[in-house]
Amino acid sequence: MSLRGGDPAEIGGYPLEARLGSGGMGTVFLARTSSGRPVAIKLIHQQFAGDEEFRIRFRQEVAAARRVSGAFTAAVVDAAPEAEQPWMATTYIEGHTLAQHIAAEGPLNGAELRRLAVGLAEALRDIHRVGVVHRDLKPSNVVLSPEGPRVIDFGISRAVDQQTLTMTGRVIGTPPFMSPEQLQAPRGVGPRSDVFSLGTLLVYSSTGRGPFDADSPYMTAYQVVHEEPSLDAVPVALRAVVELCLDKEPEGRPSADELLVLLRDLPADLGGTEANGAGTGRTRDMITQHHLATPATPVPAAAPAGPDPGSARTPLGRRLRSRWRPALAAAVAVAAIGGGVAALDTGGFGENGGDTGDGVAAPGAALPAGFRPWRQTVRGGREDIPDELRCVARGDALFCGGGGVVATRVGALDGSRVWTVKSPGVPVQGMHLVGATDDTVLGFRFAAEDAPQGPPAEVVAMDADNGRELWSVPSGAQSTAVTGRTQDALVIGSAVVTVDALNSRLEARDAHSGEVIWTASFPTGTQCAPVPAGPRLFAMCATNAELDASEVRHPTLYTVDRASGALGSPIAVDGPAVPMGVADGALVLLRAHTEGAALAGYDGVARVDPGSRKVTYSRLDKPYAGTPGMADGTLYVSGQTGLVTALDAATGRKKWSRQTSVEGGSGPVAGGDALYFSSATGRVVALSPYDGTPLWTTDPQADGLTGEQGASPRVTVAGRVVIVAAAKNTLFAFDAQNPPKSG
Repeated sequence: MSLRGGDPAEIGGYPLEARLGSGGMGTVFLARTSSGRPVAIKLIHQQFAGDEEFRIRFRQEVAAARRVSGAFTAAVVDAAPEAEQPWMATTYIEGHTLAQHIAAEGPLNGAELRRLAVGLAEALRDIHRVGVVHRDLKPSNVVLSPEGPRVIDFGISRAVDQQTLTMTGRVIGTPPFMSPEQLQAPRGVGPRSDVFSLGTLLVYSSTGRGPFDADSPYMTAYQVVHEEPSLDAVPVALRAVVELCLDKEPEGRPSADELLVLLRDLPADLGGTEANGAGTGRTRDMITQHHLATPATPVPAAAPAGPDPGSARTPLGRRLRSRWRPALAAAVAVAAIGGGVAALDTGGFGENGGDTGDGVAAPGAALPAGFRPWRQTVRGGREDIPDELRCVARGDALFCGGGGVVATRVGALDGSRVWTVKSPGVPVQGMHLVGATDDTVLGFRFAAEDAPQGPPAEVVAMDADNGRELWSVPSGAQSTAVTGRTQDALVIGSAVVTVDALNSRLEARDAHSGEVIWTASFPTGTQCAPVPAGPRLFAMCATNAELDASEVRHPTLYTVDRASGALGSPIAVDGPAVPMGVADGALVLLRAHTEGAALAGYDGVARVDPGSRKVTYSRLDKPYAGTPGMADGTLYVSGQTGLVTALDAATGRKKWSRQTSVEGGSGPVAGGDALYFSSATGRVVALSPYDGTPLWTTDPQADGLTGEQGASPRVTVAGRVVIVAAAKNTLFAFDAQNPPKSG
């Protein structure tokens, strides 16, 4: 659409080329950056520029759009919310909206429909992880780009903990795609409102109609709140998932993470609409429908008047939540392997470095004088989002961080808190403590909603004695996408290695002073993440094209000189592969087994010799699903149901398998002739490293789910003391030779 008379020639220095569309609040133009990249610029209509309420809402839109990564949305390039006529520039996404596509081509089906569903769930996960609720997920706000669906327009979105504006007499949203709570009490809308909207969107995508369509917006709103959805034309395998999304109560719906797992489990072609069709698939087996009756549901006082809804079935999501949550956790991707906690050559007694086998207690180590079992809860900056912590021990000090806690110092002997530094923002899942040196503790801080111009995440250095902030630097790593583990920064001796905010280079700093020691630019067209390997450091890199496609299958490794940052020659790896640690001087990677884009386990081992740059591969006897880890040169995979399997890191041969009662366990951590695995509930099992014989098991210590697959080790060993991190920022410690009684 060409420019019209009266349209500006440029906005904010960006020359305009065409109109992309216009709505009630603003006009969107196609423009170009100085380098020629296309951007979409949303210019607010002049009549709203003087409306302070609207300006506040536009500032919120810009802040919300900045928070999300842009992988599944339109990333913010530039913005001027305070300009005389406010505007925002985002990356231009080529493609029709879902509304345009359905109008022109009709409903989606089969693999195309499944890809849309999975892509939208990925987008919601990305949006919700940074604490944003979109609140207007509808067909016109989904662009079908060549790389997959992108969610746009954060015009009425808000941060989870942010109060909505008072909009007297107005319902903000689009009724056919709004949740019941959004129609009744918009101030209480949370992330699961978006899940409801996604459910309606999937019905529309597969049938061309919404599940609550009526002759008027009023009746549509009534049906959203009170009536059962119309799902007969939805493929039965997808219908089973949509029913969960459309639960009238938010707590009955899956989270975006859980929804993504359910959708990934659907058959590729989705099958037909008959209940006994071949397309029912594994999801149908997992979500067995029961028709249980409950008393009539009363009409909420805020609901519009209408016919008596009569008897209502117990919402499917509420009935099945306890059944499908364990299955969901078993299939969550390896987003948090490694957990962001890493330390190399720090020399600290009892430090748990995960990959490197640090923290091994000498057999028969004495219990420190004055130690008594203890339990502690560390409050973070976001009380509404409690999280797990991860810890390292140095002498009698325990340093922990994660979630809403940048770092805390706790006495390892009695659990007494010395100091705590809280994070004001919404944590990124799986990112925990960076590490510690003799005098410095390093953690992650996430930006608060009232500081939208700041970096979304920073590495912060604190004085180990008093928690005083020493320095901070923006963190912009792509470690999860590149390596399959959220290890965005790591400690090496007295230095810390991070990725700069532009995702363009590695930076090494003196951990205490923050002085830059060296920088190492990424190879052209790639993004990289630091990988610890015993005394060595690697950079693992992936091309921008593979990252854009969310499918890194050909990563490249470079040795990094720890003194200068110089990169060695490239070493190509047949992936996808996840770095695990070092065995006999070689970097060991587990090769991921995927079904489509979904992780289904691990089916091979790759070994990289840094000297010869030779890569050798070994296949496992079968794919192993679960949380991988490495200790003392042996690989372990802890399955979601508690099965632990030990694998030879050189040959991939299975050494032993042992069924335990620790579901969703992370580990291993080695100490004193034992391997420790622990779940988010705090249940711990100690196994013999030789044959997997169970030595002891504890009962759960915290109220939580089994936790995400791929979680980094939750146990820290300091001599005979075992320190465990569990759900809701819970820490507890006990004597390894006198564990808490089970039963």
